[in-house]
Amino acid sequence: MKRASLLVILLVLAASSASAGEKKIFPLPEPSWRGGLGVGEALNERTSTRRFSKEAVTMQEVSLLLWASSGKTADGTTSATRTIPSAGGIYPVRVYLLANDVESLERGVYLYDPMAHAVTLVKKGDLSKDLSQAAIGQAFVRTAPACIIITVRTNRTGRVYGDRGVERYVHLDAGHAAQNIYLIAASLSLGTVEVGAFIDEKVKGVLGLEKEVPLLIMPVGHPYRR
Repeated sequence: MKRASLLVILLVLAASSASAGEKKIFPLPEPSWRGGLGVGEALNERTSTRRFSKEAVTMQEVSLLLWASSGKTADGTTSATRTIPSAGGIYPVRVYLLANDVESLERGVYLYDPMAHAVTLVKKGDLSKDLSQAAIGQAFVRTAPACIIITVRTNRTGRVYGDRGVERYVHLDAGHAAQNIYLIAASLSLGTVEVGAFIDEKVKGVLGLEKEVPLLIMPVGHPYRR
């Protein structure tokens, strides 16, 4: 084989490898946070939902839910200006989306980037059954059109605050994110519920986690109505 031809083949292979390794990033619509229910009304409407209709959730709904979980505020210019407070401005919380039936988004697990307000595909495919099994077979985890999973990087807060940061502060941070998701879901006439009963290692396997600790699964969708 001529040397020039071999070089062309190597370049093609290198380009293919680079393309295969590229991460799929999906920008989210600008969160439409104006209007809707007031905070008091959302608090009054907030409830836990375990039965969902077959209606898909939209990208605009997902955008607002993820933004509420940890996104930048309207005037935010630094990572310390977010929709949730965090001890020391460390923000150990990471938020994942398992898309089962989300309009314009292929099925899979996505990681939310609060600074770019975008999601990156982590694992492709229908993983709702796997997540449900990790959640000790809770069926509504499988039937919800989307699940938001809140994880924490305890080492980030632990480096600054020691055991207290790991045992208390990271859980407070995650709680702020979960309550925001609850309230935005109520304002959108969506339903959600906090799920803490799951096998950590299995959830980590579904999401492809290494050092992060999963704290909450929040299935979300339109409530089932007879």
